[in-house]
Formats: sequence, structure tokens, C-alpha cells
Amino acid sequence: MKPTTPPKTYRVKSFGCQMNVYDGERMGELLAEKGITPAPEGEDADLVVLNTCHIREKAAEKIYSDIGRLTKGKTQEKAPMIAVAGCVAQAEGEEIMTRAPAVSMVVGPQAYHRLPEMLDRAVKGERATDTDMPAIAKFDSLPKRKRRSPTAFLTVQEGCDKFCTYCVVPYTRGAEISRPYSDLLDEARKLIEAGAREITLLGQNVNAWRGEDDKGRVAGLGQLIHALAKLDGLERIRYTTSHPNDMDDALIAAHGEVEQLMPYLHLPVQSGNDRVLKAMNRSHNAESYLKLLERFRDVRPDIALSGDFIVGFPGETEAEFEDTLSIVDEVRYAQAYSFKYSPRPGTPAASMDNQIAKEVMDERLQRLQERINRDQLAFNAASVGKSCKVLVERKGKHEGQWLGKSPWLQSVWFNDEAAIGDMVECDLVEAGGNSLMGVVKSRADA
Repeated sequence: MKPTTPPKTYRVKSFGCQMNVYDGERMGELLAEKGITPAPEGEDADLVVLNTCHIREKAAEKIYSDIGRLTKGKTQEKAPMIAVAGCVAQAEGEEIMTRAPAVSMVVGPQAYHRLPEMLDRAVKGERATDTDMPAIAKFDSLPKRKRRSPTAFLTVQEGCDKFCTYCVVPYTRGAEISRPYSDLLDEARKLIEAGAREITLLGQNVNAWRGEDDKGRVAGLGQLIHALAKLDGLERIRYTTSHPNDMDDALIAAHGEVEQLMPYLHLPVQSGNDRVLKAMNRSHNAESYLKLLERFRDVRPDIALSGDFIVGFPGETEAEFEDTLSIVDEVRYAQAYSFKYSPRPGTPAASMDNQIAKEVMDERLQRLQERINRDQLAFNAASVGKSCKVLVERKGKHEGQWLGKSPWLQSVWFNDEAAIGDMVECDLVEAGGNSLMGVVKSRADA
């Protein structure tokens, strides 16, 4: 590639999970440290970072399509500089460089702290790939948090040791590793100083976080949440995504002890059938999962439950799928996420016998989503008549309309005077499948 002018503007396009959103924000901060500014809405950027996710079907092919759209009809001088980051970058590596000559940089999720150095090389005309997986070193190299928002993400743990047979995360994110306790408290303070009133703790298996507290004692996520709750100005704490195998007594108890910990739990089950769960290499069965949910309900009766499901896992029979519908009927999730199984290269499930036909998966997914949508609407409808605090996150589509989140992670809209970051007390008066209408009762900030 030819040497080029250093970019003045950038855009980071993040796909997939909230951890990718966090990583995308941090890459933006790294670029800002070099004096590169976000491209104005509607304008082309000089540098585009495609921050990829490998969970979705045909994820790699979709990235190549994006690269094609960015370069279509443009000369090399007019086309943006392109960096591919994230899990597809980790999995595909040099293949991206071979297939997409327009890409200047390929950087994995554990190496993006070196993006500025790679950019310097790209400006000189060099193409660079970095998919090393150093132990947590990137966090020491990232700039101080400056993002101003009432809500913020904080990655506490990365990687996965569970090796579910359908999942690429252990190969693209590496082994489970926890960030130090003191580093997390320091970053949380910075986020609060920048205006965060709610922090969501992130990890591939967030409740696998382990560390030493300020007195040298072994701490888990429950103890970390207790410590965060003592920080002045932090009013809400959430966490995702958790794994049934890593739930402990302290974390469950925290839901009844910590006022700032919101009454919401996302705990993926993936299937309601024990044979399928074993084939997936999940460490729980249907009974142990349901008992775990009951323990959370015992300490926090109003907790909203969320989950993940995969339909059409290799060999799944109709009767086994019916077990998944049964677990949905029993739990009555406030919301849940459901996906058709899609094989990921290199994972054990990709080479299993009895792959399920697409039309069968489509039909099962439709039936599952009908149940999930039914229960989400019912949960929202049961909230009508309640009053709750709503943290205002953005303006609505209409004049005078504002949108925010309830403690149960429901979207609530209302018409009144407000500002982003306000905490308002609302009466919930009308429910839809995806949101509720509120009427302002009082301002918690007043």
C-alpha cells in the first residue's frame, strides 16, 4: 500500500455483544488521544474500524460485504482507511489481509491497545496484523476514561474456559482472566466523575471474576458489587453475561443486600433438555438451572429474568425442543434472546452428525419467539400501576419525549421536561411488547 495522509476523522462500527461496545468505545478513546475526531453523523470518515463479532451466522462474510460497501466506486485516495478488529479479526487473521486488500489493519480483541502503533505503520504504507493474546495487558495501556454518559460499561473479566461445543469465544477471546480489584474501582470512579449514574459490569462469564480486595482477601463478583455500591454517585449496578456454573452464595445474596444492584438477571440456559445440554458441554441441567433461579427469586422476589436459547442444535429432536418450550413456560422470562444454531469452524458441534435442516430451525425459532414475546408483554403489562425511577438516557422521536430504563431494564418513555442523566419517578400507565409509557410523578434529583 502507498503511504497516505494521517486520518483526521474516524468511525467505529461495533457488532454483537456489549463487550464489543465497550471495546469500540475504548478504541475511539485511543484514536482521540492521537487527535483524531469522530466523523460527524452522515459524513464519511477517514478511518473506519469494523469491530466484529463471530457469534452471528456468516459473520465473516458480512464483514467482507461491509468492506466492499466502504470501497465501492472509490479510488484508493478517496476510500477510507479500514481496520478490522474484534473476534472475526482474531479468527480470520491473515485470511482477511489476503481476501481484502483494502484493509490496512487487522487487530484482535486482546491487542487493540496497539492500534495507534499499527495506524502509524499504515500511514507509512505498511499493512499490519496483530492477533496476540497477552494476559490483560491492554487495560494498562488504555487512556483514562473520559466518556460522558449517564450509563457506562465496565469490563471486569474476559475470556472463557467453559468450551461449550457450539462457541468460538475460548478461541477468539482466550482463557478466563480477571482485571484487578483496585483497577476496577479506579475506572468506576472515573466513569462516575464523567457523569455515569449506572454502570454495567461486563464479561464473557462476568461472574467468573475473582480478585483480591484492598485487604488481601479473595473476592468474587458479589464482593466487588458491594465495594462499587459504596462509591459516591453510583446509583445503579448491573452485570452481564453470567454463567450458571459460576454463581455463588455471595452474588446471590448481593441481590437482596445491595440497593444499587438492579433487580435484573441475565442467565443463559440455551436448552431445556438435559441430553442437548450435555452435548453442548453446558455444566448445568434443567433442574439445577431452575433451582438456581428460585434462589434469586427468594432473595429478590421482583427480579426480572432473562436468558439465551439456541434452537436446532445438532441432533435436537422435536421432543427435546418441546423441553425448551416447557422451561420458557415455567420461568416466564421478562425478556430473552433466541438464535438458530449455526456451525462455527473449529468448534466440536460443527462436525457433529444430524445437523438440523434450516426449515426445521426456522419453524422452531418462530414458536419459541412467540412464547418469549408473550411473556415479555405479560411482564410489562404486570408493571402497569407501579411507580419506579427511570434513568433518562436519550430524547425520543417526538418533541418533548424522553426515553430511559426502569430498574427491570424496560424501556420507558414519557412526555415532560427532562434532561439526559435525570432520574425521574414515573407512574407506569401503559404497556407494549417493547416499552412502557410513564407519567412523571416526581424528580428524584429535586
